Formats: sequence, C-alpha cells, structure tokens
Amino acid sequence: MFLGQKHCPDCEPAQVNHFLMRTSSYAGLVIKPMLRPFYFLVRLFSPKSFSWFDIVAPPLLRLLAWLHIGVLETEPKKDDSDRTRCLWEEARRRNIDMWMFRLGSIKDLFIARYGRETICFDGLPRPAGPEANSLHWMDDKPVMRRRFKAAGIPVANGNFAFSEKRALEIFRALQKPVIVKPHSGSRSRHTTIHIESEEGFRKAFWRAKELSPFALIEEELAGMVHRGTLIGGKLVGVIRREPPHAVGDGKHTVRELIALENRNKKRQGGTFHEITMGPEAEAELLRQKLAGESIPREGRLVTLNQKVSRGIGASNTDVTQKTHLENRKLLEKIGAVLGDPLVGVDFIMEDAGVPWQRQERCGVIECNSLPFIDLHHYPLYGEPRNIAGELWNLIFPDSAWI
Repeated sequence: MFLGQKHCPDCEPAQVNHFLMRTSSYAGLVIKPMLRPFYFLVRLFSPKSFSWFDIVAPPLLRLLAWLHIGVLETEPKKDDSDRTRCLWEEARRRNIDMWMFRLGSIKDLFIARYGRETICFDGLPRPAGPEANSLHWMDDKPVMRRRFKAAGIPVANGNFAFSEKRALEIFRALQKPVIVKPHSGSRSRHTTIHIESEEGFRKAFWRAKELSPFALIEEELAGMVHRGTLIGGKLVGVIRREPPHAVGDGKHTVRELIALENRNKKRQGGTFHEITMGPEAEAELLRQKLAGESIPREGRLVTLNQKVSRGIGASNTDVTQKTHLENRKLLEKIGAVLGDPLVGVDFIMEDAGVPWQRQERCGVIECNSLPFIDLHHYPLYGEPRNIAGELWNLIFPDSAWI
C-alpha cells in the first residue's frame, strides 16, 4: 500500500493515500485563491483556439522517450483502463494516430494527430483554448451546491462543516437519513449513507475528515445513481449505475440469486466482476432485515452494497432513450452552467423516465471533468453508446467522415 498505509475498505475499489489526499485538500484551500488572478489573466489573454501545451508537450515527450526516460506506446496494453481502450479503438477507426507516454506509474498522457493537427492530453482530449472556469470549483462540492442552487438545479439539503460541533448542528436540522462525504473527491471514497443516529454520524464525520478538511452533510436522496455525459453541452448518454444487488423471485434465497446473476458471461471478463458475500453485504442485508438465506418476494430489489463501482460487483443499464425530455433539459442546463465541453454529471432519482419535478428527494450529487466514458460503451444491460466518437467529433470534426 501507499507509504505503508493499510488497505482501506472506505476507499474501495480505488485506493488512495490518506495523507496525500488530505494534504492536497488543505493546500488547495490556500493555493487556489492565490492563483485566481493568474487564471483570470490566462482566460483574458489566451486565444480561443490555441494551446501552448499542444505545441510544447509532444516534442518534449518524444525527446524523453528518445532518451529512454519513459516510452511512447502505439498500442493499448492489458492494464489500460476501459476508458483508454474505447478512446483508442475509436481513434483507430477514424485513422487518428495516438501514442501513450509511460514512465513507471505515469500513464494516460497521450499525443493524438489527425491530418496536420496534433494535440496532447491527460486522460481525455479537450478542445484547445482556455479552460472553463468551472474546472476550478466543480470538484468542490459545497461550491458546486451553492452555484447549482442559485441556478435552480436540484441538490440535496445540507451544508459543510470543519468542526464536529458545527457538523452536529447541521445533522440535527436535516431530515433523516443523512449522508456524509468528503467535501472534494470522487468514487464515493469515505462516504457513509443511511445515517440516523448521532453516534453513527460522529463516526461518519471523522471518516470523511480522513480525506479532506471539511465534511459535507446532506439529506439522503432517493433512488439510484445515474450518470449523464455531456459533450459540447449536448447530452450524449445516460447510464443507471446500480449497486451490487439481486431481484427477488419468491423462490430463491439471496445467495442463490447472487449465484444465478454471477453466471452472466459479462461478469467473467475484466469490466464487470462477480457479486460477493462479505461483511459489507451482510451489513447491508441486515439493514433491510434480510440474510443470505432469506427468500425475497418477487420483484423486491435487495442491495448488497451501496457503492456503484463495477469492481465490487455493481452493474449498469443504459437509459438514454428512456430519459424524459425534462431530465434532458436539466442535464443540458447543468452543462451550460458549468460551461465545460466535457463533463459527467452524477444525479440520483427514482426513474429517469419521469420528470425530475415530479420526483421527491432527487438531485445532482457530483460532476466530473474526466468522466468514465466507458460506462456508456460497455453497459451490462442496454444499448452501448459511442461517447468516444462524440468526443472525437468535437476534437477532430473532419475525422467523422472516415
């Protein structure tokens, strides 16, 4: 583990170093305000279609590779992420040349060339020019909440706190159950849900503080996590992200239902994993007054974890076509507020096919400027969506004719 840190179940499925995360969060509170004048000048004077990074980075990376300080790969590797794989596959289809720079644990740094144009990017490509201002506050959940509320975008009731005393004041004023999470970060690390008691809340508060100076305390929303991905301000895909679960049939036990679901061939590859029974699953079953040998009634949804990562047995379903027009409008409004050409929006609601105005306790929970576009390419259920193609259309429009 990182710097001797033990395996952390609250970081599953993607481990991070607590000390580094916490230190960077504290540093960000000091450094970001100091850099605001610089960001303003860059945005004011930078040409709209020009990037120094695209000019300087490619020859620099090639020089490093020539000096044997890292390598430039021309093919994806087995340990690359699904996001990299789907981006690379679509680039090949369009005759876009791509190279990945690797140096030890450093990867996801790419050079891409189409025709006479060459770009360099980290993770996913973006149009040239100044960054959207929202990139500097999108990951700061309290700031995001404040801006979204002002724009009429639904978010959960709540607030953030540094001290336990202030946190308890917020907790007592909110409708239960409550959720507590670090004020910045992603992938549900150190997030606790279904909190009803002050004892449970105190534990959750300090768990969130392991990663950030502030903890965000909110009323728990109702429904499942959905991811809407926007390219160039347009909604191009909506996926429902389901936690590891089983659906009762009135005949089989929970364990038997899990065994049946694990036969799905898509769970035998590297993208989706089998559902397992462990302490977290048993605790989640207990919360629902069930056990592994219980026989759920037909149609009952039995959750076995609250995280929605595929690495722990979660699933996802494409619901793009089903998404109601009002929900599409809401997501594209979020894209307009952010002003960013590439964003993934996580929101919770019961049914994407029902207007959000008719659903109680629904709202946005997180936005991501480096979204996992592969969620749409490789759904467990439903129609795949070519989000990489939509992104390349934005970056290299002429490649769409290939």
